[in-house]
Amino acid sequence: MIGGSYGGFTATWLAANHSERFKGICSERAVNNLVSEEWSSDIATAFRTEHGPSHIEDVDVYASHSPIKDVRKINVPMLLIHSEEDWRCPIIQAEELWVALKLLGKEVDFYRFAGENHELSRSGSPVHRVQRAEIILDWFAAKLA
Repeated sequence: MIGGSYGGFTATWLAANHSERFKGICSERAVNNLVSEEWSSDIATAFRTEHGPSHIEDVDVYASHSPIKDVRKINVPMLLIHSEEDWRCPIIQAEELWVALKLLGKEVDFYRFAGENHELSRSGSPVHRVQRAEIILDWFAAKLA
């Protein structure tokens, strides 16, 4: 299973809530923690339209809707791909999930792309798009073998 951006959010959520269905999950450029997303994104406060209060007024609303809150339940190998210059979903989103999974002794691989932004898979440099595709194909080939 693979998802990017909102699909990455969904991939991380599925990893925590339906791990038994997958042999591996790739989460790309995902929002994993809505609290830190609201503090660091170029679209900060955008989620207020969905949650009502701001993250300052009611942090618990944001925390409760964040896939990272269920990180302990992730029992499927995860591949995280993120761009260092992604201001939409800053790289801290992948870093937080990676650190949590590593601390819990879970299987996780993390690839970060320097000089790329939220559009890596669509309009990133050709070299990085090829590298990304090879990473994903190789990773899933190993997990599905």
